[in-house]
Amino acid sequence: MTPSQNNADNNETKKKVPYHFGEKLRQMREHKGYTLKYVAQMAGVSESLVSQIERNHVSPAIDTLLSLADVLDINLEFLFEEYRRQHPVQLIRRGERAKMAEGDVDYEELSKPDPNDKTNNFEAYIIRIPAHSTTHHGSTGHIGRELGIIVKGCANLHYENQVYTMNEGDSVSFPASGPHYMENIGDTELEAIWIVTPAQRFVRE
Repeated sequence: MTPSQNNADNNETKKKVPYHFGEKLRQMREHKGYTLKYVAQMAGVSESLVSQIERNHVSPAIDTLLSLADVLDINLEFLFEEYRRQHPVQLIRRGERAKMAEGDVDYEELSKPDPNDKTNNFEAYIIRIPAHSTTHHGSTGHIGRELGIIVKGCANLHYENQVYTMNEGDSVSFPASGPHYMENIGDTELEAIWIVTPAQRFVRE
């Protein structure tokens, strides 16, 4: 161990521990049958530092974490997933919802898609369709599933070669792969809540 490494180790031991990687690092090390000494040598840090990190007594610098992840062949997404889950509640105030329009049809976002959650990615929004108008997106079909409920008005859901009439309070779900669109058959604005998975409309790059 060089003096510069010792200084680096000492600096890290003084840091607070905002993230807890220790359990995962230790479990992976033990699963691979590596000793503390081996991991420390391969990562270029002291054995005592690795021990402190595993016990969550110190938060490693990013270069140290990258070195340990490389030695243990750990995906960084796996290490940071617990941090992402510290804020699981997504609150969108009524006046802060994203909005978009396709022709004369308005969409108001109720839930933002989570770009980090590929497995459970979905979006939810309010659809407002003027009297005797229709939606357009989906008329040729796309991947995923949809679920909707009519909040106000009445509509025809055109799905493949079938037409399903829906009134206030009715709900529907279907594979989005079939061509589909909503038609407002009433004389007033139609309002519906729609959920789509995976997210299609409000996806952010």
